[in-house]
Amino acid sequence: MPARKLTPQAVVTTALALADRHGLEALTMRGLARELGVEAMSLYHHFASKDALLDAMVDRVYAAILLPEASGQWRAELRRRSVSVRQVLHAHPWALPLMESRRAPGPANLAYHEANIACLRAAGFTPEQVARAYAIVDAFVYGFVLQEATLPFESGDEAAAMIEQDAFGEALASYPNMVWFTQEVILVPGYSFTREFEPGLDLVLDGIQSRLSSAD
Repeated sequence: MPARKLTPQAVVTTALALADRHGLEALTMRGLARELGVEAMSLYHHFASKDALLDAMVDRVYAAILLPEASGQWRAELRRRSVSVRQVLHAHPWALPLMESRRAPGPANLAYHEANIACLRAAGFTPEQVARAYAIVDAFVYGFVLQEATLPFESGDEAAAMIEQDAFGEALASYPNMVWFTQEVILVPGYSFTREFEPGLDLVLDGIQSRLSSAD
């Protein structure tokens, strides 16, 4: 039986699927080769190292994000882009720690940053304003996604179940403001942490807009 013909694209697609299912720590070159039905050495014809493969995987994640346009409508464009970033990171939760860490960024990675800078420059942002706006928006988006992934509960019902545990409930009772917040926010019917993303994003964008207006 002839050996299966590999392409870099097929390797990355399979690596993404493995990382999505089992996490990045479960991704090994040997396991990836087994999934592809080839010998591990075959992968090194396409990627010199696992790190090179990670670069390609991260680039594929960047390629899935909707890029902002340099239309002058920076607020709407960054909002749309930020919602897209969150959606993409939900699909590939392993990618968040790697997004800004690559030392050999691929074309989609570079195009993403180019588009964001172009969007802000087209709206008349100064170099300092570009740097600050870009940093604070991404800090909010990445931080929110991280919180979503690590919170021990998502809904009020899940929080209530935690509070019903004797040890947790007793500890919470010693902190009156935490009790107030739990009763007035978390245990209110319909509560969901995820619903805070877009209102929070709007607060960040409003703050940037306010600073721009005050500088005029």
